[in-house]
Amino acid sequence: MARTDPYAALRIKEFNIFLLVRFVLVFGWSMQFIVIEWEVYSLTKDPLYLGLIGLMEIIPAFTMALFAGHIVDQKEKRDLLALCIAAFSLMSLGLFLLTSDKIVGDWNTQSILYAIYALVFFGGFLRSFFGPTIFSLVALIVPKKIYPNAATWSTSTWKAAAVLGALLGGFSIHWMGVPKTLCLIFILVSISFGLTFLIKKKPILNPKIGEPVKESLKVGVRFVFSDKAILGALTLDMIAVLFGGTVALLSVFAQDILEVGSKGFGILNASISLGSIFSMFMTTYMPISRNAGKKLLATIFGFGLCIIAFGLSNSFWVSVVALFLSGATDGVSMVIRQTILQLKTPDDMRGRVSAVNSMFVGSSNELGAFESGLAAKLIGPVAAVIFGGTMTLITVTTIGAKNHTLRNLDLTKEIEAIEGK
Repeated sequence: MARTDPYAALRIKEFNIFLLVRFVLVFGWSMQFIVIEWEVYSLTKDPLYLGLIGLMEIIPAFTMALFAGHIVDQKEKRDLLALCIAAFSLMSLGLFLLTSDKIVGDWNTQSILYAIYALVFFGGFLRSFFGPTIFSLVALIVPKKIYPNAATWSTSTWKAAAVLGALLGGFSIHWMGVPKTLCLIFILVSISFGLTFLIKKKPILNPKIGEPVKESLKVGVRFVFSDKAILGALTLDMIAVLFGGTVALLSVFAQDILEVGSKGFGILNASISLGSIFSMFMTTYMPISRNAGKKLLATIFGFGLCIIAFGLSNSFWVSVVALFLSGATDGVSMVIRQTILQLKTPDDMRGRVSAVNSMFVGSSNELGAFESGLAAKLIGPVAAVIFGGTMTLITVTTIGAKNHTLRNLDLTKEIEAIEGK
């Protein structure tokens, strides 16, 4: 296939099935996240409890990440993904039951919160397996020469599902209430589970099946820390997400600052992912391999500026535009990072490398939610968002000045070598 073919990965039937599975799953997960945040803040009216949602998810996601990566490299990927989705459906069912008056009619607020946090904790455990499994499965479905294109479409599908899930999540709370919304989420996750079996089982490429866990984990961590391009990109993204995240506070802005209700809440959430989707689809036509390091630094710097603009805004539509642009810049950075990982990671180590990635970036989303909630409690939500954006700018400037390998990173030669140029 031609290097410039923007639809190269989509010409593979099984990859399209994979995208459908991922879309339905992330769509439901995104809706569920929105509903949980809305319900928790409605019960407490305290932003600190929103931060605790992130903390409850990051504890198992972070501590289990390396072990999950080891398991993924040792097991067949299709069945492992199906098992994870089946377990996630139980979490969705539990959340639905927690909002039913017939089940929790006599429960006090604290009991309901504890139960919600327990299920979120379980979801964090599952999260540690989802990332490495999906990352590894993509590489078994498409040829290596179209990894960059597959990474773009896979990430774009994830963001498209996130935007529509966030949008429908906010609207569905308004239209049919929390319980029915959570019931719909359970149905969507169940559909994703069924679709998974349309993907064929894949071979296990790890030549060291049965390798001791300790040694396996050492090899994976050593590989990531020995590659300055991978380590620099993950570190930059981790700190930017940690301080620049605003999603955890959007319910506060929607209800108390912008006063736009659940409908506006859905739009604010959706605007971030819409920006990401726009930029990701653009990268399928305009590859970002040349001067990838400089582009990564520039887009995350732009992301920080957008976060500050959102924090300063008192206008709903100005806030929407700021979040849209933050999503657009973040989308490019995600495509660059995923392309680096796909091109530089050996097939037999994808689970472990992706697990380290989830510790750096995935877990920083939840830790960032806790940081945002705590900062909002201490200095107020507006100041917390501006502080986060400012820290992002400082971080990008510092890493750009000190990490020459990342700043000068160019992926053109790697891509041409794979394609036999």
